[in-house]
Parts: sequence; C-alpha cells; structure tokens
Amino acid sequence: MILDRIAGAARRRVEEKKRIKPLDLVMKEALACAESLKGRGCGKGDSNSPGDFEQALSGPGISFICEVKKASPSKGLIAPDFPYVDIAEEYMEAGADAISVLTEPEFFLGNDRYLEEIHQAVRLPLLRKDFTVDPYQIYEARLLGASAVLLICSLLGREQMKQYIRISRELGLSALVEAHSEEEVSMAADAGAGIIGINNRNLKTFEVDFSNALKLRRLVGPDTIFVAESGIRTARDIEALAEAEVDAVLIGETLMRAPDRKTALAELKRGCR
Repeated sequence: MILDRIAGAARRRVEEKKRIKPLDLVMKEALACAESLKGRGCGKGDSNSPGDFEQALSGPGISFICEVKKASPSKGLIAPDFPYVDIAEEYMEAGADAISVLTEPEFFLGNDRYLEEIHQAVRLPLLRKDFTVDPYQIYEARLLGASAVLLICSLLGREQMKQYIRISRELGLSALVEAHSEEEVSMAADAGAGIIGINNRNLKTFEVDFSNALKLRRLVGPDTIFVAESGIRTARDIEALAEAEVDAVLIGETLMRAPDRKTALAELKRGCR
C-alpha cells in the first residue's frame, strides 16, 4: 500500500537525520525557538508566530490554504517548472490565508529547503505538509519556520496523536489533524484536535470523493476548525462547502496546474459570495 511505503520512507529518513543531528539537540533548539517566538521570533525570519495558523483559518467565510507542491504519487510530476518561492509570493498577493509546503522528498519531490526559503520570503502562516511519524519531525518543523504540522490519523495511534498534539502546542505550533472516515474524526476529536481536516482522497487507494467532507461535516462541532482537502476544483465546489459551513479549504493541484494562479484563486473565491 502506497501509504505504508511513504510512512516507511519517512521513518528511514528520520533515523538518518537523528544520526546527523540527535533528537535532544533538535528538541533543545526548537524549544528555545518557541520561547523566543513568544516575544519577537527566531531563526532567520520572523514571519510566523504561535497561533497564526489557527487565526488565519478563523475569520468569516472560507479561508484558503494554498499548496506549493511539485509532484504526487497519484498525479506524478505536477510542476516541472517549480519556482517555489515565486509561487508562494503569488499566493500571498492573491489573498491566500495560509500556505502549505510539501517537504516529503521521495514521493512528492518536496524539500525542507522549500519551507525554509518560503518562510523567509512570505509573511503568511505555513503548514509543513509531510508524513509525521516521529516527534523529531515536529521539533524540526519549528526550526524550519512552520506555523503548523500535519498529523494523519491513518498513520498514528490514539496515544501517539495525543502526544504529538501536546508537543505541537508546547512549540507554539498548530496541528492540522487529517481524517478520512467517521472513526478517524472521532479519534481526532478524542485527541483534542483544534483543527480537523477531512481529506476527500483516500490515502489507501488515492481515490477522491468530493462529498466526503460534506458527509463528515456534521461530526465536527463549531468550536473546532473544519478544513476540506483534495478534489476542490471550481467555484461551485467552494459554494457547496460554504453552504456546509466549512471553515477552510486546502487546495493544491488545481492551483499548481493553473496557467495564472492569481486568476485561478480569484475564480475559486467567487464561490464564497
């Protein structure tokens, strides 16, 4: 199964990183970074601060998380020409509320460098889009300039999820907890997720069902931010999600393939009216 292969690759990658930079050191640096962020910021840039990601998704209407993505296992190479910083700047200028940056290198051709450089260039909250299988990656996300991390229910047990959400909060990071089924939504809620994302794509088969988010919307209360992910292509899709009182959408391929991303995002936003 493709998800198992991606998770296995992530675990191997983390172990390699630990040999170069041990967990204790990454943890110490990340906690120091989080502490300094409470006042003024850390690292080479200070464009993101604790709480920014959740605040960005909490405004009236639908908020837009726009994704910087070069490739995917289901679609192959999406963006042969990939000026990732320019793309992030286009999103910011077009009115994105937050940006998702793929850092998974083997299946999505992402890179940690993309997140670091976008963090320095763009003053929007950033989601590190990766397959989190170890606390190391959460501490690392803080140092790379992320405002939020992705936690996927189908990869983590209940106790792991609770632990990872707790670590994220200690670091001033938001956690976008991704679910695909009723059982996973229940797991996310039990773990204390403040943001639940419903992936319309089944990560076990990579099939997309746009109605999945609409079906599961009723299971998430008003105090939790609800994000719809995958398969969102038109203003009509946005209109349907707005009618269901979805708080935010995460859109990748539709924007990445658009010849003019600013125009494409403006067209999608027509569905909010």
